[in-house]
Amino acid sequence: MTTRVHPEQVFANEFDAPGTGTDPSRVVRAGAALETFIKWITEVPAAVLLVVEVVLLLANVTGRYLLHSPIIWGDELASILFIWLSMLGAVIALRRGEHMRLTMFLAKMSPSRRVFAETLGNFIVMTFVLLLVHPATEWAMDEWIITTPALGLPNAIPAAAIPVAAVLMLALAVTRLLERSTLRDCAAAFALVAGVALVLYFARNALAPLTAASLILFFAVGSIAIICLGVPIMVAFGVCTLAYLSTVTEAPLTIVVSTMSQGMSSLILLAVPLFILLGALMEAMGLAEAMIRFLASLIGHKRGGLAYVLIGAMYLVSGISGSKVADMAALAPGLFPEMKKRGANEGDLVAMLSSAAAMSETIPPSLVLITIGSVTGVSIAALFTGGFMPAVVGAIALCAVIWLKSRKEKLEGVKRASRGEIGRALLVAVPALALPFVIRAAVVEGIATATEVATIGVAYTCVAGLLVYRRFEWNRLYPILVETASLSGAILIIIGCATAMGWALTQSGFSAQLASLMMAVPGGKLGFLAISAVTFVILGSFLEGIPAIVLFGPLLFPIARAMAISDVHYAMVVVFAMGLGLFAPPIGLGFYAACAVSKVDPTRAMRRVWPYLGALAVALVVIVAVPWVSTGFLP
Repeated sequence: MTTRVHPEQVFANEFDAPGTGTDPSRVVRAGAALETFIKWITEVPAAVLLVVEVVLLLANVTGRYLLHSPIIWGDELASILFIWLSMLGAVIALRRGEHMRLTMFLAKMSPSRRVFAETLGNFIVMTFVLLLVHPATEWAMDEWIITTPALGLPNAIPAAAIPVAAVLMLALAVTRLLERSTLRDCAAAFALVAGVALVLYFARNALAPLTAASLILFFAVGSIAIICLGVPIMVAFGVCTLAYLSTVTEAPLTIVVSTMSQGMSSLILLAVPLFILLGALMEAMGLAEAMIRFLASLIGHKRGGLAYVLIGAMYLVSGISGSKVADMAALAPGLFPEMKKRGANEGDLVAMLSSAAAMSETIPPSLVLITIGSVTGVSIAALFTGGFMPAVVGAIALCAVIWLKSRKEKLEGVKRASRGEIGRALLVAVPALALPFVIRAAVVEGIATATEVATIGVAYTCVAGLLVYRRFEWNRLYPILVETASLSGAILIIIGCATAMGWALTQSGFSAQLASLMMAVPGGKLGFLAISAVTFVILGSFLEGIPAIVLFGPLLFPIARAMAISDVHYAMVVVFAMGLGLFAPPIGLGFYAACAVSKVDPTRAMRRVWPYLGALAVALVVIVAVPWVSTGFLP
């Protein structure tokens, strides 16, 4: 049985990494008690909210499609619950160390410097939430006079989720300082943060007219420096946006809060937690394992057969869980032991796993595609239709490398499965194999929305897992719900903070300047696509897909449209490029995730991954140069 790998295990990026060692003093015990209290008041409500969301949406789908009597207030209540689920999930992710972070530089620090860097990171988190609490509270109070259309509830109910979560995050940051940091480190970190704040305060009049310099200072130097400290990316985006607006402009900070809320509360994004839950249930209930066994029975006896199975299985399950870590963790344990018996090098195994994950970034129901649809207005059905063929091109490129490298693979003792064994494996796998095809076909054909399909998929998986595979352990349900809430919160609050940052960049005039610069790139459409691909390979290596898309999608997609480039074609170029960057060492976080899932030292895999990434780079060139790959199957 495979075990789900937590992001904090993969990236070694726990927000609560041990510090200099603490004695069990009264202060430390108080901090631990406060953290335990926050754990229960966030995890239990989040798990309950997730179950209620699934039941509510399933009832709404049943009423709409079977009874032809939709629940009128269903979507409204789902939206209210969704914002609370997102914010509670963000708090859970902060406590569990599951926010997206860049820890490469932290890992190279000496223990004492790392402890100070993490203490400084805590103070930066505190600065962010302190800047957020007052405008969030003010905005929530202003929303009290507005009522929701169907239920007539005060709009302050969903609005209150942000200030409540901010207060809880502040409490968590304080507990980290009480439990892990020394007084000396706290004093030095406070002095540094306060010093930067004072410099910005006294320099505000000088910075205000310097638009370009201010943008570089806050959004380039500031955000990159904070990210390199290992601070959660959402904090880097949020604190830089708040600092920029409060220093350089006269805009009220409540705009940041309202923009965050708008970015996070779209019903399209409700598909995010549902697909994450669906992927976790598929792994826990045996559906993913059934797919692997069937594919292995077909081609596992051939040279490179299990590597081809890895590519095919990743194509089938990719995107459903919402987490590349979960996708890789579901596949690696079922294939790697047998591949090692056949003489496969551990470094090659990691290289194949990470490149397969990179190849599959465009495969629906990719959360990056859903995010693109949410922030740019592109049809999600069109994006899902366009996402299949770019991944096929990537898979063919990887299979070519596998064929070249596996010609000397040892097959002694490997037996070809009989027709009876293949038939039995197929019979067992049919319920599992049907799910990805039904999900993708339903959205592509416009039969139902991504959120509705995810809801049906959750119900289908529960029925198939309990009645057909009968291997679900009920004590795994609560952890799955909490993990889903945590990962959803980590994703959605990044979308919220990146939306606010994007608004600030747009208001500063940066988008107009960027449009002029990009349209002046030599080579016309092809030049613009090429520079976009390179840019997103770089962005994907340290930002991951969703924050990069939320930041730059609203800026670059209009430019692509003005140059008569198909939205779907441009989306595929961008997403495939980000996937390549995400799994490219030495920075790509996805590469280190694959190493952790495989329990292999990154140095052993780094030199072996380049042929596979080179093949994906060739595939990216094909996707850029041949629009038909992305748009050929659009209606």
